[in-house]
Amino acid sequence: MITLRHSEDRGRANFGWLDSKHTFSFGNYYDAQHMGFSALRVINDDIVQPGAGFDTHGHRDMEIISYVLEGTIEHKDSEGNVQTLPAGEFQLMSAGKGIYHSEYNGSDSENLRFLQIWIQPNTFGQQPGYQQKDFGHQPGLTTIATPSGENGTLHIKQDATLHQLILEPNQSIELNIPTERKLYVQQVKNTAQIDGIQIQPGDGAKIEAVTKIKFHNPTNAISTSLVFELP
Repeated sequence: MITLRHSEDRGRANFGWLDSKHTFSFGNYYDAQHMGFSALRVINDDIVQPGAGFDTHGHRDMEIISYVLEGTIEHKDSEGNVQTLPAGEFQLMSAGKGIYHSEYNGSDSENLRFLQIWIQPNTFGQQPGYQQKDFGHQPGLTTIATPSGENGTLHIKQDATLHQLILEPNQSIELNIPTERKLYVQQVKNTAQIDGIQIQPGDGAKIEAVTKIKFHNPTNAISTSLVFELP
């Protein structure tokens, strides 16, 4: 079963310096029908004005992934990490027993746009951690995060896997889904089809009770999706 969550149906918060679209309930946006999906709790599509950002604030027991679509994040946290995260890179911050951090748009003239993703961990009270990596833009399925951190992937504290899916024009790929696993697909750039169902930028798709799924790019432009494999 495939259930679409259209981009225009997401929650919205606009504070001037921040324009955010919420796939799931977050902040002042509440929808009992969209509280998350399996261990996936937050997907916020954030646009931050030049020179603005999130002041120092705390998190605890949450796996927080940032994926930059445009611009650059300036990151600083209580573990001593001071990093720059440019477009195309992934960051995974394990909040563990507690961490404080700030995130700012690193440009004085260009907007920052990134996806802020929260996944609930399956271990609690652990030491906080920080990981960052550019996985490139190769066509096909590239694994970004795994429970073991194998093969150079980011190590996530949950029985979940994150993939980057890039499809060239008219390219297709089939993905086998282990029994009792679920997928969530967030469409990032241009259009794709999931078993013939079209998904547009900003759309999300819950995939349940399916053992094989076909992704296809029917357009003349390169398509980018994030694919979450969840318990």
